[in-house]
Amino acid sequence: MKKAVHFGAGNIGRGFIGLLLFQAGFSITFVDVIPAVIDAINQRKEYTVKTVGEREDEYKVTGIKGLVLSQEKEIAETIVQAEILTTAVGPNALEKIAPIIAKGLKSKLIKNPQKPLNIIACENMVGASDFLRDKILEYLEPQEASKLKTSVGFPNAAVDRIVPPQEKSGDLLSVAVEPYFEWVTDKNAFVLPIPSIPGMKPVDKLEAYVERKIFTLNTGHAIAAYLGYRKGYITIMEALQDENIYSVVKGAMEEAGKYLVNHFNFSREEHEKYIEKTLKRFLNPKLKDEVVRVARQPIRKLGPKDRLVFPAKKVLEMGIEPKNLAKGIAAALKFDWQGDDEAIALQAMIKKAGLDHVLGEICHIPDGSNLSKLIKDAYYTLP
Repeated sequence: MKKAVHFGAGNIGRGFIGLLLFQAGFSITFVDVIPAVIDAINQRKEYTVKTVGEREDEYKVTGIKGLVLSQEKEIAETIVQAEILTTAVGPNALEKIAPIIAKGLKSKLIKNPQKPLNIIACENMVGASDFLRDKILEYLEPQEASKLKTSVGFPNAAVDRIVPPQEKSGDLLSVAVEPYFEWVTDKNAFVLPIPSIPGMKPVDKLEAYVERKIFTLNTGHAIAAYLGYRKGYITIMEALQDENIYSVVKGAMEEAGKYLVNHFNFSREEHEKYIEKTLKRFLNPKLKDEVVRVARQPIRKLGPKDRLVFPAKKVLEMGIEPKNLAKGIAAALKFDWQGDDEAIALQAMIKKAGLDHVLGEICHIPDGSNLSKLIKDAYYTLP
């Protein structure tokens, strides 16, 4: 049987990537840091995935096993035999798993050097697989890296499926997801043969799909969360039922869309439909997507290449004022939820060094720039 290793046995790992790998005929080994989840996987060897919303179906994933991240020797042996390695650990954790994957690749060179292995980081991050590759290379000798080029590929990917917080039950493994999903990969970065996975779409120009997803779905999702938090809403759906928030979120997605349509030659009509479909997904009453979950890690999300600042800069370069994106950035700067370490650190930074310093340090937005002025105007007028 074909073998896959997946790092990150959380809801996205099990409910999205794990499900597709299983349906493609792979035997999956999940790797995670939480012993209770790995114990449940090894005891039950299966879990259920339910789609909720317009279409409700139920799928069973079977024949699985799990390893805790500390079981480095066992993980390395599993990587040696695998045809595909995927991740859903969050961008910040890629650097932590890199040395463990490197050990597996070292073993592969000795025991199975010719077997094709494709490593795909399925994260909300532009160039995630490239980033992971570069971190892995730090733990390999130059000659090892050279030998691996012909048998190991690192295709970047765009992944899209909303997996909401799960209802509390005694079941650690079963997961509910929305029916819609998209997994697009860089066709030209695979070592051949490209794994046959129904639901995974290899394309020639991946960058367009990656940016469309991040600067539409992730942009809108984040702004709905930050504005919703300001007004005390619990879920994204509740926030978007507020006409003012809906207007700003849609406006921000449309502003970012001007850059996407111009840069990638997307059809304007098709992109408008993509925005409408995305907003409809946010309003799925079965998802119950919590505002504070979506809003967490504001420092990362305010980065110069991330979902808020990057499209705002690009739109401004086109001579268009990104007023709605600026409101989203301002709301993110005000996110002060005490359950998130980055939110606490962000507020401490603003209090100590001031807003201009934070805009320059985190967002790379110069003091006195048009974007800085737009954001500060919004910041001081937001409720």
